[in-house]
Amino acid sequence: MSNVTVEATNMLPILKKKLAFLSGGKDRRSGLILTIPLSSDQTSMEELSATLDYLLSIPSQKCKARGFTVIVDGRKSQWNIVKTVVLMLQNVIPAEVSLVCVVKPDEFWDKKVTHFCFWKEKDRLGFEVILVSANKLTRYIEPCQLTDDFGGSLDYDHNDWLNKRLVFEKFTRESTSLLDELSIINDADKCSAESKEKSADCALLPSFDPETVLQTGHELLSELQQRRFNDSEGGGGQGGPAWCPMEEELLAQPQVMKLLDSLREQYTRYQELCRQRNKRTQLDEIHAKVMQVVTWLQGPGSELLKTQKTIGDSMRAAQALQQKHEEIESQHSEWFAVYVELNQQISALLSGGEEEEVVELKALQQQLSEACYQQAAQLEGRQNVLQSAQGFHSTTQELSQQLDGLLGMLCADVAPADGASIQQNLKLLEEKLQTVEAGLASLRQKGALLMEQMCTQPSWPLDEAEESPAGEQQDGSQQVHTVMEEMQLRKQRCEDMVDVRRLKMLQMVQLFKCEEDALQAVEWLGELLDALLKTHVRLGDDSQETKTMSDKHRKFVDVAQSTYDYGRQLLQATVVLCQSLRCTTRSSGDTLPRLNRVWKQFSVSSEERQQRLELALSFHTAAERVLQQECVDPDSLDEVDSCGKTLLDRLTLPVVFPDGTEQFFGSPSDTAAAAEGVRERLLLVEERRLQLQEVELHNDGEEEEEEEMLNGQEARLDVIGEELSEKEKQDEEEGQQNEDLKRATQDC
Repeated sequence: MSNVTVEATNMLPILKKKLAFLSGGKDRRSGLILTIPLSSDQTSMEELSATLDYLLSIPSQKCKARGFTVIVDGRKSQWNIVKTVVLMLQNVIPAEVSLVCVVKPDEFWDKKVTHFCFWKEKDRLGFEVILVSANKLTRYIEPCQLTDDFGGSLDYDHNDWLNKRLVFEKFTRESTSLLDELSIINDADKCSAESKEKSADCALLPSFDPETVLQTGHELLSELQQRRFNDSEGGGGQGGPAWCPMEEELLAQPQVMKLLDSLREQYTRYQELCRQRNKRTQLDEIHAKVMQVVTWLQGPGSELLKTQKTIGDSMRAAQALQQKHEEIESQHSEWFAVYVELNQQISALLSGGEEEEVVELKALQQQLSEACYQQAAQLEGRQNVLQSAQGFHSTTQELSQQLDGLLGMLCADVAPADGASIQQNLKLLEEKLQTVEAGLASLRQKGALLMEQMCTQPSWPLDEAEESPAGEQQDGSQQVHTVMEEMQLRKQRCEDMVDVRRLKMLQMVQLFKCEEDALQAVEWLGELLDALLKTHVRLGDDSQETKTMSDKHRKFVDVAQSTYDYGRQLLQATVVLCQSLRCTTRSSGDTLPRLNRVWKQFSVSSEERQQRLELALSFHTAAERVLQQECVDPDSLDEVDSCGKTLLDRLTLPVVFPDGTEQFFGSPSDTAAAAEGVRERLLLVEERRLQLQEVELHNDGEEEEEEEMLNGQEARLDVIGEELSEKEKQDEEEGQQNEDLKRATQDC
């Protein structure tokens, strides 16, 4: 490393003035070229001396041994300043200077030079001084080693060089300091490791960030190497060797590389130290956190759960217990999150830890897992019990409401309007009872599940349990049994009441049915009466037909009698049901009077119909006997005639009901048709009577036959004569009319 005592940062304003610089060029002896560009302004010798001291401290001793070639550019300055600078070189760097080239202006100094010759002072100065113009400077120095100010091709950027120099010095300063600190820290940790005691230096931290310093050094080295590579590709412009301003003697690339290597080595040791230190610290922290988690879970966490043992006596109480349990779970969740994080950290350390550390970590992991799993099992068991308890209480509440609704329905009076509404109420009652039975079955199922979960809930260790778990489970089971028995008793009471109500409602259904059927019987009987009066009018054309109609009439009456008896039985059943139901507000009403009234009307009408049929049968029987016999007693004929007339008279009479009203059988046309049949039979009987009379006359008056024949012939002759007379009169009248017609025709 160079012995630089003054840094560029301390004299940055002076260096920015560019009073002197090392461009990186070399003379033919490989000596460095030092350029002093004098300006027209007054140059401070102190600042120039300081600049030269700084610049000459940069090259290595090997470079200095080859000597410097100093170019004093006096083209813009006065001769006395140039002379002062040259003389100052004797005091600043007399041993390192090999040649001083004073670049003179083209038109001045000629006379003054004769008064002073530097070559005469060579022995005293210790170096050779020549005066040369800028265009002749290439006699001593290659153009590729000269900057463009002297017609050369060497690139030099003073600001860029200054910036790089600042970066280099900063890196050198920081890396050197960092190396010392890291060496102290690493050595101190090694000593503490041998003595197995922690030293205070182990906790020291470097003043600079090693990563930042390394990054700065790499960037600096990369920049220097890149610049050198680029300059080498550009060449010297004249085909000469590729000299660059960032030669290793100038910016000490080996020094940067050496510092980087040393820094990486120390930093690697420091990183390993930090890794070991962090691992030990991490182990201690993990151990502390594990003990903290285990202590809380086995202490306050367990106490919180032990205070929650009941299942509540209602849905609201169970919900409050659930809310409290959720709060406890929330507190546990924070510690479980710490457990997960610790478990991940332990798993990561187990993969790359040493044997002792692995054993310790596994023990911690097992202890932590056992505590967390045990607490999680307790939480899960308690959660399951609370959920089952909520389901049990919810079902209990629903069942209680269903029983209350069923009881309210049973306590309400039943006053339906008809049988359909009773059937609807009965169906609703059965549905409610089925709902209650299903609810009770669900309650038993959930109660059994709750008791099973309480029995299978994980138990606490013996050293942590304060009370007997069996006693707690017994109390909870007894509570569940009590609730289920109470619901069973309530359901049984409701079932008994439902049986009574069902019987009552069925009786009411039967009552309404009887009333409806009784009304139907009245209607049927009325329809039979109506059919009797309107359609049962014919009496038959002969005795056989009349007898058939009489038989049908008796059957018709039997049907009416059955309908009447059925209606009476229904009304009697209605009375019995009303008495059984204690329904004083309901009775047969006007159904029975209507039934009796219609039946009386039917009885009267059917009796009248029966009498008419019997009378018609007698009439037809007698008429047929009279018509069929050859010898008939006149009394029989009179009897038939009397019976027929009676029947005709009977047909014209109405039916008189008990209430005084009258009703005719059929329509007048139907009655007339029936009477016409009777009259036709009476005409036949009358003809039979005439025949009999003629026979009697024939038998009694054979003697008077001739006289009667003569009298008849005379009578007939008289009649014929009268007819002939009338015929003649008619012919005369017709002849007279014809003559009158002809006469009228002729007149026309």
